Amino acid sequence: MNRRLLAYFLLDTSGSMRGEPIQALNNGFNGLVNMLRTDPQAMDSLHISVVTFDREVQNIVPLTDLASFQPVEIQCPESGPTHTGQALEMMCSLVNRELIKGTIERKGDWKPLLFIFTDGKPSDLQKYRVFIPKVKRLDFGMIVGCAAGPKAEVSFLKELTDDVVKLDTTDSNTLTTFFKWVSSSIEMGSKSQGTGESMTLPPPPSELNIVV
Repeated sequence: MNRRLLAYFLLDTSGSMRGEPIQALNNGFNGLVNMLRTDPQAMDSLHISVVTFDREVQNIVPLTDLASFQPVEIQCPESGPTHTGQALEMMCSLVNRELIKGTIERKGDWKPLLFIFTDGKPSDLQKYRVFIPKVKRLDFGMIVGCAAGPKAEVSFLKELTDDVVKLDTTDSNTLTTFFKWVSSSIEMGSKSQGTGESMTLPPPPSELNIVV
């Protein structure tokens, strides 16, 4: 059995993403998958899971290997809250169920990756804060937060991870640039885990502001 690299994407689909932002998210995310398919190492080991969160939280793409991944049409409601805490809760249960731990007889999966994208802030802040330590205990190789657009709150993502990028807009060009950067992050992550080095993010393009 090949060691797998599991990448979990938590994507904000609350009402404020309606219109151009959700189209841009679809184009950017499906473009990311196409870019990753050109990397033989990703094709060999990468498995992707997508969780969307708005009023409801759904695992719209259960864990799927990169070669079998089908383009996805991400939808969002007309309005409603952003249940980020509930998304973390679902993701924790997925990782606990899906990640194969190493034993004396065999090597387990590589450390998983988590990418969380939001254009707002958690509506269920109390639950969000309850699950932050639980997420950290899962020992991800990398957690990247993305705050997109003028209303995105960076501070809540910073509670979850030190690696947060801020996008000024949610248009197609900016999101495409972000997902290209995510693609190179995953490629670097899969290579560094293979060598046993700790994972580091590639330098971001000018459209992405790393939040210190």
